[in-house]
Amino acid sequence: MLYAILCYHQEDVVCSWSKEEDDAVMARLAPIQERLARQGKLGPVARLMPTTAATTLRKDRDPPLVIDGPFAETKEQLLGFYIVDCASLDEALEIARELGAANPGGAYELRPVALFHPATSPPSASPPATSPPAKVTA
Repeated sequence: MLYAILCYHQEDVVCSWSKEEDDAVMARLAPIQERLARQGKLGPVARLMPTTAATTLRKDRDPPLVIDGPFAETKEQLLGFYIVDCASLDEALEIARELGAANPGGAYELRPVALFHPATSPPSASPPATSPPAKVTA
């Protein structure tokens, strides 16, 4: 099954990192990404641009409203994501734990992914029709 590992962090903290600090985090993440790629488990990985580059379309108005910035007014922002192909939620959680150990602070949210075009997707991308999503306890 495909899982999205959504990476949240305090944007002001990440933006305050020097190039050397940022490079060090990327260097700690690289071996994890390389291993997952070799195992055929790594899908798209993206680092999102700062929230100052975000635009939000609010459709709860007529006409819809376009505003600068993210919708959420929270300290932690979505700053990136991984798509991983895992046999179970436990396996995806283990990957998230590894990523968290390599990148201090923040939080990782895991969500199963169901693609819009399952006929053109790998078999693991579509959740089983008979199984409800697993519940996670910390």
